[in-house]
This record gives sequence, structure tokens and C-alpha cells, in this order.
Amino acid sequence: MGKCIGVLNYKGGTGKTTTVVNLGAGLALCGVRVLCVDLDAQGGLATCLGVPYRYSLTHMLLGQVEPEGCVVSARENLDIIPSDSSLVQAEGAMWRMNDNRLARQILGRKLQTLEDRYDYVLLDFSPSASIVSESGMRYMHDLIVPVATSYLAMVGTRQVIDTLKGISRTPCYSARLYLILPTFYAPRAQQDREVLGVLHHHFGDRVADPIRSNVKLTEAPSHHKTIFEYSPRSSAAADYRQLAERVLRER
Repeated sequence: MGKCIGVLNYKGGTGKTTTVVNLGAGLALCGVRVLCVDLDAQGGLATCLGVPYRYSLTHMLLGQVEPEGCVVSARENLDIIPSDSSLVQAEGAMWRMNDNRLARQILGRKLQTLEDRYDYVLLDFSPSASIVSESGMRYMHDLIVPVATSYLAMVGTRQVIDTLKGISRTPCYSARLYLILPTFYAPRAQQDREVLGVLHHHFGDRVADPIRSNVKLTEAPSHHKTIFEYSPRSSAAADYRQLAERVLRER
């Protein structure tokens, strides 16, 4: 059974999709099998990786295509289930189901059929709360919260943690806060150092080493490349490689 890790912050612009893409790629480069699932109707995963597809998460949730038919190979050891604006249709259908409990289990039940094929399943959440996002939180094991090193970003972090606590009180669900991941970190900026200190004070060893701000990270998606492909010697590649190694050690 693969380990499922969600990446979520309700504050936009924290590097959520960037983290899913590059953590997934880093793990894949270490030789483990990874599936990244896009739970965001903006469809960032397929765009960042430059992957064409025929079927998406919508087809899987609506039962129009079997889960394995929605899986697309993105790189060696790295597959994705893409999403796009059609995900709104799936959310509407889930809300209209008479059994809300069953609706929130559809995602997990579909993904369970794929688990034996992968060592890790990474969920790229939407920054907005939705029934698909709640389904993802009920399915995942661990949560990584990327936090841009600004005070406003920490507000979204608190909202995520409060939501996670509510889900964790639900019988049969045991998701936990795994890592706080500081992103867009500028070591020379006083505010960034202060925010990092606040995170360490509140979360201790759950705070991962920060992902340093690097223009290569913003350029890579426009070239449909991971940071390891676009700029393998950059500080950003080193930071995401280190994150992947930590995840592997703590499996």
C-alpha cells in the first residue's frame, strides 16, 4: 500500500503545486514509484509537467472511466491523474448524492484500487475548500503545509490545521500534520527569518528545511520541466532533493 501525502494551504501562492511536482519528481529520481493526483480545477500538474491527457479526475469520480484509465505517465517512476475545469461537474454530482458520507468516500475508494502500484501518492489540493478536497483529506495519511514566509500565509496554515483536526475526530480517519514547509524563503530578509522563527516556535521539528526563493522555480513550469530538469544545480533543486530524502527516511 502506497503512503498518501497531501499538500495543502488555503492561502494561494504558497508553492503548493510546485511542491507536489518537485517532491514527486525528487522521489521518482530516488527510484520509488509516485502518483500525483490533481484535486484542483486549475489543472496545474499537467500544465507544469507538459503532459497531454484524454481522461481526468472528473472521469474517474463520475465513474465514466476506470481509475487506471485516468493515469498518465509524466516521467520515469512518476505518473499523474490530471484535472481541469470539468472538475466542477464532478463536485456538483457529489453534492447531489443522497448519501453525503458515500460521496466523501468516492475519491478514496477509487484511489485504493491503484495503491499497490505506487510507493507514494501525492495529492495536490485546491486552495479553496470543496467536497473533493474534503474527500482527499479523509483519504490521505500525512499532510504537508507549504507556507510562504509571510505573516499572511500563516493565516491559511491555521485554517488547514483546524480543518485537519476536525477530520481527525471522524471515526476511521487518522490524518496527521506531517510537515510545515517554508517556501519562497530569502535568508537575508529579516521578515523571512522572523516568520521561520515563529514556525519553529509553534511546530518544532515538524518544520522542514525551507525552500529558498529562486527564479528557476518560477521559470521551470513555463518550460514544462521539473526543477531537476530545468536547473539541476540550483539551490531550489538542492532544497527539493533534501525534502524528498527526508520523506524517504521517515516513511
